[in-house]
Amino acid sequence: MLQQINDFIWTYLLIALLILCGLWFTWKTRFIQFRMFAEMIRLLKDSGTTGKDSASDSEHDNDPEKPKKKHITSFQAFAVSLATRVGTGNMAGVATAIAIGGPGACFWMWVIALMGAATAFVESTLAQLYKRQDKDSFIGGPAYYIYKGLHSKWMAWLFAILITITFGLSYNSIQSNTICSAMEHAFGWNHVLVGIVITILALIIVFGGIQRIAKVSSVIVPIMAVGYLLLALFVIFSNITALPKVFTVIIDSAFGWNQAIGGTVGAAMMNGIKRGLFSNEAGEGSAPNVAATADVSHPVKQGLIQALGVFTDTLVVCSCTAFIILVSGLYDSPELNGIQLTQTALQSEVGQAGPVFVAVAIFLFAFSSIIGNYYYGEANIRFMTSSKWAVHIYRVFSAGVVVMFGAMASLDTVWAFGDICMAVLTLVNIIAILCLGKYVFRLADDYSRQRKQGIKDPVFNKEQLPEIQHELEAW
Repeated sequence: MLQQINDFIWTYLLIALLILCGLWFTWKTRFIQFRMFAEMIRLLKDSGTTGKDSASDSEHDNDPEKPKKKHITSFQAFAVSLATRVGTGNMAGVATAIAIGGPGACFWMWVIALMGAATAFVESTLAQLYKRQDKDSFIGGPAYYIYKGLHSKWMAWLFAILITITFGLSYNSIQSNTICSAMEHAFGWNHVLVGIVITILALIIVFGGIQRIAKVSSVIVPIMAVGYLLLALFVIFSNITALPKVFTVIIDSAFGWNQAIGGTVGAAMMNGIKRGLFSNEAGEGSAPNVAATADVSHPVKQGLIQALGVFTDTLVVCSCTAFIILVSGLYDSPELNGIQLTQTALQSEVGQAGPVFVAVAIFLFAFSSIIGNYYYGEANIRFMTSSKWAVHIYRVFSAGVVVMFGAMASLDTVWAFGDICMAVLTLVNIIAILCLGKYVFRLADDYSRQRKQGIKDPVFNKEQLPEIQHELEAW
């Protein structure tokens, strides 16, 4: 029953909405994810790790009325959001999509990433626009822009509750489940013992708040992403002659006549888009929660950097997993699924070190997702209540109870519940960003105009949006 509800929502509603939204935002922003790709790279490179944004910082530091805050840089916010994106969806999720939908699922993951980057740009720019000053840093996300922008308290609360359940509870159990499965396959370690270790580490980090989460993520994410990319490149170059056949299999599976007759084209599309969204989270309303924490001089800056995160996640990391599996030829083995398919495929290419490497990689990928997912929930707990006890209780449940539950739960049950939560959450956020996207289009034009004038660090003033300037607390 759970799976039937899940398939209905994804087949008839969300796939169409995500594609249409991606196309709409791509058109209205004048293909911003392509024409400003070089600007995304420049912004990420220039953001550094000093904790200061040149234009905004000087203004804050010279204003005695504004409270001093611990800065979260663009790079740190990018790292936290990428930590949640680069997780089980990139290794277990991609493998599951290929096992169920065939190699054609890879093509649809690419498509949803190319269009989803525009959606990610819109939602993260909105999060920056409507962010507010918290005690330690900025705070924001969809619940905040729904409440301030749409003036809908019930809808904001609905989103806050849904994302807390989805990421802090459901997704954290998925990450824990995958870590334990990988460790068991590689080393034979008991799920309970692995779960205890993960729980202790997660609690130590999350009780340090966004500052500690950002610092840990900014170290783990580059190491794990570069390491996995180098391994994938080794496998690909070792099988360079098989690469044309891999691309042929992907395209044939996505559009082939035989696949269309057999109905597998629809399966490839549905599973590719489902797993693509689970991985890159574009339109889901998750990344905006951390995008809002960055201290920048213009909301578009962080929107562009978060759009780059979608490309990094799906076009780079997910593709690495897909090529490893397809080169191995094991993708049609019915007894293999999830993370074990990725481990077995890598073992066939690099020997016994394959499963061990994947186990270590998935630990870093999934653990970084656990602490990032936790913060998405915390930001929304803080939206609903100012009680410190509520945050502490949530920390214990998200990084403690749920992580242990995931270590012992059924993989199918966990994934199905996560898919349904993600579907409802995404629907709420899509409604909000469609209604508020008009402000992002104006901000994008303003940013482009300033860059054409030779301004390296464009600056936003809320007087540029007079009709909503009273709602923009942080500008």
